Amino acid sequence: MAANARIGAIDGLRGLVMLLMLVDHARETFFYGHQVADPMDLAATSPGLFFTRLAAHLCAPVFVALTGLAAWLYGARRPAAETAAFLVKRGLFLIVLELTVVGFAWTFAWPPTTVFLQVIWAIGWSMIALAALVHLPRGWIAGIGGVIVVGHNLLDPIAFAPGQPGHTLWAILHDRGYIDLWEGARARTSYPVLPWIGAIALGYAIGPWFAASVSADTRTRNLRICGIAALVGFAIVRGLNGYGDPTPWHAGDTPLATAMSVLNVTKYPPSLDFLLLTLGVGALVLSAWPERAGRWLAVLGSAPLFFYVVHLYVLHLVRIAAAAAVGVPTAELHDVPSVAWLWLIAALLAPPLWLATRWFARRKQASGAWWMRYL
Repeated sequence: MAANARIGAIDGLRGLVMLLMLVDHARETFFYGHQVADPMDLAATSPGLFFTRLAAHLCAPVFVALTGLAAWLYGARRPAAETAAFLVKRGLFLIVLELTVVGFAWTFAWPPTTVFLQVIWAIGWSMIALAALVHLPRGWIAGIGGVIVVGHNLLDPIAFAPGQPGHTLWAILHDRGYIDLWEGARARTSYPVLPWIGAIALGYAIGPWFAASVSADTRTRNLRICGIAALVGFAIVRGLNGYGDPTPWHAGDTPLATAMSVLNVTKYPPSLDFLLLTLGVGALVLSAWPERAGRWLAVLGSAPLFFYVVHLYVLHLVRIAAAAAVGVPTAELHDVPSVAWLWLIAALLAPPLWLATRWFARRKQASGAWWMRYL
């Protein structure tokens, strides 16, 4: 597999998860009135809503792992210190972006009363953590990533009440919660970062499989072995119904209900079962990526941060425009009647977002500005 094909597969998979993310964020924008407390709540959700949300579960873990893989490709011919410096600067940039441009896109309120620390925040801190790890041998990085992914659920019983020493640090690392900021404002650690550090480390560890000297057959075999092993591990750990996820599964009245219960794994923070399932599927998809058919998706994956930021603003502005068109306040706009509408909205928005992303990707590639590397 040629170098451009290798990178095309990575960008293509990024593009695929970006489209799934677009559907999920359309759900949060145009289906909020139908929302249950959790779209994975089996007692209240429909199969259509459940599987739409389940598909979006692929987005964060696949993207974080591919970020680690991209970091290896960036540093393959550079000193570890240079790679680490880039990761720190890019990580800090993402954290600031989450706290400003991305946070504003969700609410259009400034200053916000609640600062949501979400996926861009988690990727930023994961990159900073990876900056420390790149000085270690690859085997150590893989081992640390594996220990975090497999073992972090052992930390689930640990909790700190608000106001206790350690509460803020633990909320950032592992226990999703609120952090008081200033009078009338707080932060919500939607994406505790510790498990994501494990995912980015594992992505970095598989980087050498994508070296130009490695044959396509070897790369494909390695990815398939890892993907199958992860899914077998998921089947075993989930089947034992003990360690691996705080939400046990139960036999339902129908095979579909049972399957939904088994697949109802915890994302916040991502459990071992969640990561085995999503990273396993991601590895298998990457191993079978169609070089030619996936090229249009690779456009989205070639400038994923641009797509991410722009699609949030587009979704919010479309909702405002729809409310203005029917003459109601935005908060009173009726949501779309079914889950199928969410996929239709995403399908309608995808082409203009694709064109905008292609334009930016070309500008980025042609630019010699150093700061463009961070976008």
